[in-house]
Amino acid sequence: MVTSRQGLPSWINAAAATRVDFEGNVEDVLKDVHDDSTSQKSKPVTDVDLSFGERAFSAAGAAFLSAVIVNPLDVAKTRLQAQAAGVPYKTCLETNTEGFARLWRGTNASLALAVPTVGIYMPCYDIFRNAMEEFTTNNAPILTPYVPLVAGMVARSLACVTCYPVELARTRMQAFKETQSVVKPAGVWKTLVGVINPVTSTNYIQNLQNYRILWTGLSTQLARDVPFSAICWSTLEPIRRKLLVSKGDEAGACSILGANFASGFVAGSIAAAVTCPLDVVKTRRQIEKEPAKALKMTTRQTLQEIWRDGGIKGLFTGLGPRVGRAGPSVGIVVSFYEVVKYALHHRHEDH
Repeated sequence: MVTSRQGLPSWINAAAATRVDFEGNVEDVLKDVHDDSTSQKSKPVTDVDLSFGERAFSAAGAAFLSAVIVNPLDVAKTRLQAQAAGVPYKTCLETNTEGFARLWRGTNASLALAVPTVGIYMPCYDIFRNAMEEFTTNNAPILTPYVPLVAGMVARSLACVTCYPVELARTRMQAFKETQSVVKPAGVWKTLVGVINPVTSTNYIQNLQNYRILWTGLSTQLARDVPFSAICWSTLEPIRRKLLVSKGDEAGACSILGANFASGFVAGSIAAAVTCPLDVVKTRRQIEKEPAKALKMTTRQTLQEIWRDGGIKGLFTGLGPRVGRAGPSVGIVVSFYEVVKYALHHRHEDH
């Protein structure tokens, strides 16, 4: 979450205050809100009052809620993309044969992915932001407004690299159906073991090299997530500011949260639509069952293959479910994150 350090409560900071000045009059509006709040409180609550554990709890709760609510759309998107790659389905979601619970296939992997991702992203973001702000303030002030965006993308890249095997397992769990309805679907660990087994050998050094199959499609994931973050934040911030400015001094908790959800919904939808081709490539590479081919696949080659087979339609396979998932997901994550932080701030005030 992009924040500034101007003494404002964190839940308002994240919603409306940042060093990136898209609207010239926002600072004055927020200053009025800040003056009103500080005049009524003997001790203003700042972003510093939230511990690392509280921040992680807020973000993990947001990720949990989002994963459970929008997972069916994620499954539908993955199925459509896998179907285009040759995985046989009668429809993208065969609930009659696979059961209604199949709509939440891979949710446990999504949840297993959320906690470590948050644990890596938050501290790395803070460290990078602080270091970059100090450097740019002293050496290149003109670059300071873009520090939060860059720090967020770098931290997200580290989180992706570290947690990617779980992301790989989630995609495979969502993409493939069980041939026997009585057989319990494989979990995260069993799915990863199934990925590694075909490339294991008695040679220890060779095994270490073959384990890189667990990061199949990582370059595509990074190529998708970094632009997604840039587009999402660049779109979200100005929209959120305009919504908050329209409320003026009357902006309260409900207004802030509403602005978060609305701006997050729009920004997430736009970013998801623009990066859809790279999402199709990521899915295509992750579901490849031939280890030799999977290790040799590149993002460029896969893009060319998809274009050759399906053209524009192929590149944007699953666009509807992807946009339908990303919009609410970003809105839910941002809004819930702010709700929990707001509650934690009030707890600090009471003490």
